[in-house]
Amino acid sequence: MKAESPDTPAELKARALRHLVRREHSRAELARKLAPHAESPEAIEAVLDLLLSKKQQSDERFAEERARSLSRKYGAAKIRQDLKSKGIAAEVVDRISTEGELERARAILQRKYREPAATREERAKRARFLQGRGFSYDVIRSALSTSEAE
Repeated sequence: MKAESPDTPAELKARALRHLVRREHSRAELARKLAPHAESPEAIEAVLDLLLSKKQQSDERFAEERARSLSRKYGAAKIRQDLKSKGIAAEVVDRISTEGELERARAILQRKYREPAATREERAKRARFLQGRGFSYDVIRSALSTSEAE
């Protein structure tokens, strides 16, 4: 087995583009995936800056796509935490909208539970379920009260 030499800048760019073709990546994710193949952190930064200048990689685009895919199952708090863990800047995370959170909570409740909660214990169980999914107390309270009104 021969020792692998570091990728050239062109090979590094091609490797990054292969990752981006599959799905959007944050800058931090891409840097982590390219690190074992690069000769230096500066080489990675140069490739990432080039991709950014050509709009082939965008943290905003990644954050929007990630938030959209997570919003089917999770609330705003869980989505914000996930984006921060992926290396997205705080100002981008704050910009990602939390609109429609109440509707998302209702939809999740509707999918999981077919009929309204009959007992106080059942309401508490559903509230804990939504809380674990990252929904705020106000949203949980509203979602539970509207699901019972139907």
